[in-house]
Formats: sequence, C-alpha cells, structure tokens
Amino acid sequence: MGLTGDTAAGTGPAAGTGARRTTPGTSPLVDRRLRVGYGVGSVGTGIVVTVPGLLLLYYLTDVLGVAAGLAGVLLVLPKAWDVVLAPLVGRALDRGERRARWMRRAAWALPPAFALLFLSPVDGTLGGLWVGAWFVVLATAFAFFQVPYIALPARMTDDPAERTRTMSWRVALLAVGILVSGGLGPVLAGGDAGSRGGHALMGIVLGLVLLAALTASARATAGVPDPPAPAGTATPSLRVSLRTAWDSPPFRLLAVVYALQALAVAVLLAGAPYVATYRLDDHGLTSVMFVALIAPSLVVVPLWRRAADRRGKSTALLGATVLFLAAVVVLTLAARAGAVAPTLVLCGVLGAAYAGLQLLPLSLLPDVTVAESERLGRPVTGAFTGVWAAGETAGAALGPGVYALVLAAAGFASSDADERVAQSATAVDAVLLGWTAGPVLLGALSLLVLLRLHRLLSSPTPKADR
Repeated sequence: MGLTGDTAAGTGPAAGTGARRTTPGTSPLVDRRLRVGYGVGSVGTGIVVTVPGLLLLYYLTDVLGVAAGLAGVLLVLPKAWDVVLAPLVGRALDRGERRARWMRRAAWALPPAFALLFLSPVDGTLGGLWVGAWFVVLATAFAFFQVPYIALPARMTDDPAERTRTMSWRVALLAVGILVSGGLGPVLAGGDAGSRGGHALMGIVLGLVLLAALTASARATAGVPDPPAPAGTATPSLRVSLRTAWDSPPFRLLAVVYALQALAVAVLLAGAPYVATYRLDDHGLTSVMFVALIAPSLVVVPLWRRAADRRGKSTALLGATVLFLAAVVVLTLAARAGAVAPTLVLCGVLGAAYAGLQLLPLSLLPDVTVAESERLGRPVTGAFTGVWAAGETAGAALGPGVYALVLAAAGFASSDADERVAQSATAVDAVLLGWTAGPVLLGALSLLVLLRLHRLLSSPTPKADR
C-alpha cells in the first residue's frame, strides 16, 4: 500500500497529531504514542473476550443454576449474531463510514453492557435469559469497536516489519488486559464461593477498566486517516465482498488457522474453572492458572517478533503452533494426575506459545489485506477484517458452547452458588477430556492448514511474510 495524496505529504488528517513519522526513502514509522494508544485498546478487548470465555459459563451453571445445555446455547447464540454483524460492519468501512466515530460510541456502550451481564436479579432460566439478552447487546457493541480496530494497522504504515512492531505493543497490552481480567476477575467474583455479589462487583470494576481503555484508544487513534470511499464505481455487495475475501488463498488460510486456534484457546479458558474445582480440588487456582498462562506473553512477545523478523512470520507461527500442541498433550497428563505444580508450569509454556499465536497472525493480516487491496484496485480491508472478526468471534463463542455440551452429555449437574452438587465420575472425567482433547484436535488441524499457508507465503514473492 503506497501513501497517496496529502497523507503522504504530511498534510492529511494525521498531520500534526504525532501519529506517524517518515524518514527519506522509507515507509512511514509509527510513532510510539500511537503504538501505545492503539495497543491500550487491547486491554479492553482482552477483558471483553476473556471474562465471558473464562467465567460466564461457570456463572450460569454454578451461580445462577442454569442447566449446562441451555447455558451453552445462551453463550453461542449472541456470538452467532456477532458473526453475522461483523462482515456488515467491515463492508460499511469500505464504503467510507467513519471508523473513529464508531469506535468512540462503542467504547461508551460496551462497559455498561459488560457490567449488566453479571448483574442478573434472578436465578434459573430467567437468569439465563437475562444474561443472554445482555450478551447480545455486548456482542453488537463489540463488533462496532473490534472490526475498525483490527483494520487500523493497515492504515498506520505500509511496512510489514513496522506493523509487526506495532502489533507487539497490542499483544503485550492484550496480555495486560487478560491478566487483569483473568487474574483479578475470579478473585472479585468470590474465589471459591463464586457468589452472585462477587460476580456483580467484578462486572462493575472491570467495566470501569474497560471504559478507560477503550475510550483512551479511540481518542489516541482518531487521527489515523480512513481509507477513501470508492469513486466512480458502486461498492460491491456483501455477498461479493465475502466471496472476495474467501477467494483470496492467503487470507482464507490465515483466517481458518486463526479461527481454529481461537476455538482451541476458548475451550481451555472455559474449562479452567472446572478443572481447578473438580480435578485440582481448588477453585481458587483458576486465577493462578490464568496468570501462569498469560504472564509469559509480557516476556516472550519480543522474542516472537525477533523470530518473525529473522525467519519469517509464517515460520515463527509454525513454531508457536507446535509448542502449543506439545504443551497441551503433556498438560493432559499433569492435570489427570492432579499435579498442581506441573500443571501451572505447563500453563506457562502454553502462555509462551499463545503469545505467538496472537502476534504472528495479527501481523500477517494487514500485510495480506493491503496486498489484496492493491491487486483488486479497491479497498477490501474492511471486508477482510469483518470476516476475520467473525471467525475470531465464532471461535471464542463456540469454545464455551462446545465445552458445555461435553459436560451436558456426561451428566454434569448444575447448582447455584449456595449449594454444590456432587458430580459423577463420568462428569469429572469429562471435565478434563473436554478441556484437553478438543484443543489438541483443533491445534493439529490448524497446523495442517498452516503448512499450506507457509508454502504459499514461501513462494518466490512472499511479500506478506517479510
């Protein structure tokens, strides 16, 4: 993507904001303030994705007493709506809709919807319907923030290596958001007790953090120019936009890899409270497991970035995927034996792999979308990022839903927060089986797709893999 018009000259919307700087003969370099401002949005998106994935299923089945099968449906349906909405938002961006305005409004709508998710005034089925309704609101607002947010790096610079550095800030701050929500969330929710009042407190406190992070990011990135609306020709229909995205081999393979890996991670998140409670006999370990899983990201993100610079992004992603698979296989053995210390160590290894699974696909995405925009001669970044967000959302939604169905099939007995129900041996076995077998299969499938992508990007013109 070359800079055109007044943006290249330094007189466009980004001029004077400190957003970008250039040196003679190079692509634009992203100013550190913009990198941090962009990245801090991931503190908020990390909360929105992580807390429902980690605690909402447990909140429904073990606090509100909603049957596991119904709880799974209530978690999947709102996200299914998000899968439909995200491509529509992406297409609107390609038609010239104002990205900054959408992000700003969504930043104000998301926090109250998030808090109300955990403020159900009733138990049982009615409580589940309360959660489902607010989850729809949350998913809607999230689409209007997340899709333009994902599309931003393609407008910040046309240098693939510079995009990787920008994404390093995003992934590092995403780890901060996940640590705050995944570590502090279960503690605020009531620890071992998992009380309704505790979950309400958690929703309010993390909602305030969410408000601060999203509004700060929307304000910091407001000066990044939107792509010009197509001139002279009609904007392609949604069906054509989706077909264009799917007909791009590098994008299709990359999106499938990311969606499969997002689903695998979502299953691990959803099952963590159950494994801590029913396999390790300590629900309080949920926070410790989560910190062990995410904290390594703060250290290893620069290492994955260095590997991408030296070996190529797809090669580094292959290494991260193999590490993830190996860690899950060994983790199965440790958790089955009830070995707490080895389980926590292996969560740390998973965390190191997870950092790569986040950074590297997100760094490849703008490279691919920009290359396709140039090839087609029209903006496709919005359409592609809309499809990407839909796949990510589907993975995050299906994880808890799939895990809930495994529990339901094994006869897992739901209960409210005041009275725990003893589980059958079959249900206890399913807690571990659902937690590890699914991620292993999904990770292996993603590896097969990734090998095809790697061969494609290693062709004589691997521009997207630099």
